Amino acid sequence: MADIRAFRGFRYDLGRVGALTNVVAPPYDVIDSHLQQKLYDLSAYNAIRLELTRDEPGDDENANKYTRAGNALREWIVDGTVRQDTARGLYVYEQEYTVEGTTFVRRGFMARVRLEPFGEGKIYPHEQTMSGPKEDRLKLYRATGFNLSPVFGLYPDSDGEVFALLEPLIRTAPPLVAKDHLGVTNRLWVVTDPATITKVIGLMGPKPVYIADGHHRYETGVKYLSERRAAGEVPDDEAAPNFCLMQLVGMSDPGLLILPTHRLVSGLAGTVSGPALEAALEGHFDIVDRGTSAQAAWEHIQMDGAQTAFGFGTVSDGRWIVAKLRDGAAMGALAPEQSADWRGLGVSVLHKLVLDRLLRDKIGGTPVCKYVHQLGEVTDAAGQGECQLACLVPPATMAHVERIAGNGEKMPPKSTYFYPKLLTGMVFNSLKKD
Repeated sequence: MADIRAFRGFRYDLGRVGALTNVVAPPYDVIDSHLQQKLYDLSAYNAIRLELTRDEPGDDENANKYTRAGNALREWIVDGTVRQDTARGLYVYEQEYTVEGTTFVRRGFMARVRLEPFGEGKIYPHEQTMSGPKEDRLKLYRATGFNLSPVFGLYPDSDGEVFALLEPLIRTAPPLVAKDHLGVTNRLWVVTDPATITKVIGLMGPKPVYIADGHHRYETGVKYLSERRAAGEVPDDEAAPNFCLMQLVGMSDPGLLILPTHRLVSGLAGTVSGPALEAALEGHFDIVDRGTSAQAAWEHIQMDGAQTAFGFGTVSDGRWIVAKLRDGAAMGALAPEQSADWRGLGVSVLHKLVLDRLLRDKIGGTPVCKYVHQLGEVTDAAGQGECQLACLVPPATMAHVERIAGNGEKMPPKSTYFYPKLLTGMVFNSLKKD
């Protein structure tokens, strides 16, 4: 069950730092060096100085990017740049964004959610994690004692009854507003009404939570809790380390969008032409020629609506095809331990059957993927020769996330992309105090 709590968050004093836009940052995993520098230049108080601090010459075990983040946050709290709210609340967080000309509004709320190891409760992961990011986040947790950015969680709520409790309260006060580097408008309200909070907690109690984004941060929270318990710093079940900061969004929210994650493939042997690709696929796929148009291939996939229809563009000759899997027998043989839902997922078919089996066997080489989300990114990369093969992949749906995660399975990496990312700096959660 989802055991959630209102909490006293730490937030920027805008009277000291200026516009919220200037101090927020995306999460660490989407920040490159150029954006990192841009955020550094934007404000001396930008959350980049906590979320992804720069390496400096002479860094060692005692002075490094993690210790600098911890020192900065402590200084900001001491001088009042960051202040703890006086009352416990739920932090309603709304994001307005545009994709392919259509505007969406995604709404949820941030709360503390009780940590539990995966497989021991009702919080479900849906993607695999890697050790490197978890070690990085753990060092940051140790240095700061804070959740700097929220995990993104989803809960079933077909009638929207949870958010309906919050709606009347947030419309009576103006929000705090920040616009990020991608043009997404982020709005924040604080709900402190005890009766409303009690009702929200009651409705959330029986619900499972599926992690949409932030798997590494969640698993790091579980590890951090274990460390603090061993150190004797968790006196009871209500102590702060038992919880993590999580944004909770109803799975039926009309603004909840999963973008496709297309693959740009390199590392194949020799020059990959359209005919060579068709020869590699034809034993398992029905193939339709889409000429030289990625747009035509993508529209074909969208009209088809199946998870197992893919667009493939061979960069050497500019050809595009749509290939649709004939039947699931091959996936049954390649992944017999997985469920039918997992085997029927587009990214599962692409990686297990196409990249790891057919292309390796019939074309050769070791496929290496770069990941993008917009069709324009695919065509730009193909036009500039940045890959050998471009793969258009249909997006997974919320039903896939719910069924596969609920079955205790994890999707292949980069199966989903919940856009937009949740910002760092809207509210911080202490792992040391209430």
